[in-house]
Amino acid sequence: MTSKLMFPPLCAAMGLPAPVAEHRFHPVRKWRFDFAFPEYKVALEVEGGLWLPKGGRHNRPMGMVKDMEKYNTAAEMGWRVLKVEPKRLMTSATVEMIKRAISE
Repeated sequence: MTSKLMFPPLCAAMGLPAPVAEHRFHPVRKWRFDFAFPEYKVALEVEGGLWLPKGGRHNRPMGMVKDMEKYNTAAEMGWRVLKVEPKRLMTSATVEMIKRAISE
């Protein structure tokens, strides 16, 4: 089972509502969050490819520009977007960060 499938049960076990995976948050654009807690407008993005020799989509210039547009639009819509690298997804620190964001 991949981390992305195991993350919702981890959240539930640690007292969070189950996140919505691949949540489409924009009414027109096809943008999605990796995980979202729509009732709180809190999203979690897993930024992969950080350590690849030529970089992943999220750290190449065009990918970064597109991510900026997505994240800025989400902020304008009232979303709080948290970001983690893949190895930090299944950690209590990530769940605690989400708990703090939800409670603010």
